[in-house]
Amino acid sequence: MAEDSAKGKAWALFDTILDDAAPRGEHSNPWQDDGYVPDMTTLERLLGAALQIVPDGKTQSGVAALALDVWVAYELRRAGFHPDAVWPRAQSPRVVPTSISTLLDALPIRESKPLRERLEGRNPPSGVVGASANVLGKNYIKQVDVVMSAWDTGPQILISTKRMDSSFGKNAANRVEESYGDAKNLRGRHPLAALGFVFGLRSTAFDTEPATARWIADLLEKLGREDDAYDGVCLLVLEYGGELTDTDDNDSPALPVSGPVDDDVAALDVSQIEVDSALATLPVVRVRRDLAPPALDPARFLNTMVEHVLDITPITLHREARIRAGRPFVESTPRSKL
Repeated sequence: MAEDSAKGKAWALFDTILDDAAPRGEHSNPWQDDGYVPDMTTLERLLGAALQIVPDGKTQSGVAALALDVWVAYELRRAGFHPDAVWPRAQSPRVVPTSISTLLDALPIRESKPLRERLEGRNPPSGVVGASANVLGKNYIKQVDVVMSAWDTGPQILISTKRMDSSFGKNAANRVEESYGDAKNLRGRHPLAALGFVFGLRSTAFDTEPATARWIADLLEKLGREDDAYDGVCLLVLEYGGELTDTDDNDSPALPVSGPVDDDVAALDVSQIEVDSALATLPVVRVRRDLAPPALDPARFLNTMVEHVLDITPITLHREARIRAGRPFVESTPRSKL
């Protein structure tokens, strides 16, 4: 299965799962008495959908890691951040500058409709919209998996995701080293952005290579303690059946990119019957929060990302996110609401 074909089919399932979780774009409030409560059910459904699309262990297709990106972006929208400012978006194209979204919303339907069709088609204008966000760091441009950004604020959230389902001892050090270098690069140019790292690790690591699994968790905890690296780090331990080939998933280019690297991958035209059938028979994936250290728990990670943004931005920004978090908000100009 070609990479674009696999991702296109995955998006068809992911989009339906997100529609079920947030009907008509109305997201539940993650803030409860105990703090931030992530939607783990939706995460597990997304992970099952990824396994449904690529069941043979060919994780290099990028679909496995994409499920993590989709969930993290969904959680940022649950937190109340502007849907168009959080990438990947819940619909194609996945990356659209908020200035373009604002323009389309302001135009009469007769003028905006052909523009939307052009941007949302399978061959949108190059360099205008896309499937991934490329962000300039201190020394090189880096493809970042989950981003919140706008023209008037610059990048406010930059989150990288990695996933490892096999070859734990062989590849773990490389993945962590890459992530540390990426953090330094992005932090050097965006010192105020909330910088995060999400690592998906298959639960079999704790059975077959327990010492390696504990070592990985320890490395991840240390990544979150560096003042000039990540503000938050998350470990998602994924439990599911089946066999995998001897690969690990790294959805980013092997080398730093110097410009746009790919075109948008839209959801394929899969019939609703096919989608419903696939979703009714999803492989079961469970997130074992009991196996991850408390410092790497997803609730703590998301709480850190959201609170970081709200703490360092004016009270006139992020209206919905502040209201959901129980924080005060002061009305200002319409453009400050992104």
